[in-house]
Amino acid sequence: MDVEAVIAEVLPRIRPTDEERAFVEGLMEELKIIAEETIEGMGLDAKPYFVGSLAKDTYLAGDHDADLFLAFPLDVPLEELRETGLKLGRAIAERLDSYEVAYAEHPYVRASYRGVSVDLVPCYDVKSWRDVKTAVDRSILHTGWVLENLNGRNDEVRLLKRFLKGINAYGSEIHVRGFSGYLAEILIIEHGSFLEVLGKADFMLRRKIIDPGNWLKREYEIAMKTVRREIDADRPLIVMDPVDPRRNVAANLGWERYGVFYFKVREFMEEPSVRFFFPERPKAGNYLAELRRKGTHLVTLLFDAPGMIDDLLIPQLERSARGFERALSREGFRVLGWDVGRKGKAFIMLELDRRERERVVIKPGPEFFTVNGRDFYRKNGRVWLKGKRLFAEKAVKENVVDVIAELLEKNGVALGKNLRASVRNADVLLDYVPKELEDEAYIFVSREKWNLKG
Repeated sequence: MDVEAVIAEVLPRIRPTDEERAFVEGLMEELKIIAEETIEGMGLDAKPYFVGSLAKDTYLAGDHDADLFLAFPLDVPLEELRETGLKLGRAIAERLDSYEVAYAEHPYVRASYRGVSVDLVPCYDVKSWRDVKTAVDRSILHTGWVLENLNGRNDEVRLLKRFLKGINAYGSEIHVRGFSGYLAEILIIEHGSFLEVLGKADFMLRRKIIDPGNWLKREYEIAMKTVRREIDADRPLIVMDPVDPRRNVAANLGWERYGVFYFKVREFMEEPSVRFFFPERPKAGNYLAELRRKGTHLVTLLFDAPGMIDDLLIPQLERSARGFERALSREGFRVLGWDVGRKGKAFIMLELDRRERERVVIKPGPEFFTVNGRDFYRKNGRVWLKGKRLFAEKAVKENVVDVIAELLEKNGVALGKNLRASVRNADVLLDYVPKELEDEAYIFVSREKWNLKG
């Protein structure tokens, strides 16, 4: 199958149908009316804006998450924005099906309406990057820029998004570190089409800087400050935000996810297939069989996590995993890799070269000229005298679970600051995980997570 045939097969599966479009447009209109009525009823000066893929018509078929931003005037103090914005979000959500309060830079409301997830996010009504006060304010500008520049290439964005999802490189969340939807839109606008973006996978990496807003000419000093900062941070790409010269759109894109993209693009161009867009879920194997094959061991710390969203929790879990890696290395264990996440409870998995370490202790004995002394001399291999008393070396084995318990007791591990109490009370499992983590354990120890040729 050639590339064009693959695209022709994929597009009908990812392009929303007319019925789906009608549903989305109706849903957005209903939400806008509810928001405007609630704002008027509360006597507030605020405007509702839809942002994200629904507003830009770059959403994939079946993916209808709505982002409704509640924009307040620039002269509203930040604390008032947070407090009033949360009240407004709650009031709107009371008219929807269900909701909960979530936390990022400031609280927002995550609601559900007609089977669709709806985020109600307070922000400032910005007209320029110079007005931006919080991280979410740019979203209104992002939506406007994409609508002005996409020029009918919506399906090209859909192809790139679906490809990135299929190869597990989509999502800018901290626990993913992949391509964001906005980054995908910029790359299509910059290069023209899905296939052109794929063809530039190597070129983009070497070119390094993409500047669709032409900031390096318009705001050279500010833009160069961004470039230098991002080069120092060793980012795979620097994509100057076309609406703000202070921001790299690809700041959250990690080398690993770009590496996956890099290799999968080559594979796809050599052997085009629908499987890159819609991969079959691999069957997880037996993690214990993998451990036996490799002769390694798995330590899992399992604990209740504080009430944090994954974008806040995962970095602290990663910091803790790196802390265990350093601490256990000092204690004579080699950590071959680690994995973190949350499946009900939070977990840290560590693959080790051994489960026990040899340690030497000095064993004091009796005086050498006694019966016990002669017996002590016979039983021990390494024996010496200090004065008239015998001493011997004795090798003992210490289990890694006991070593971890001692390290935690003595504050010997650098942990994420909000996880210290939770990790100290963790269940420490050796070569065993509960059923809900069996697939995760296999994917981790088998390296299927990063099996670029799989």
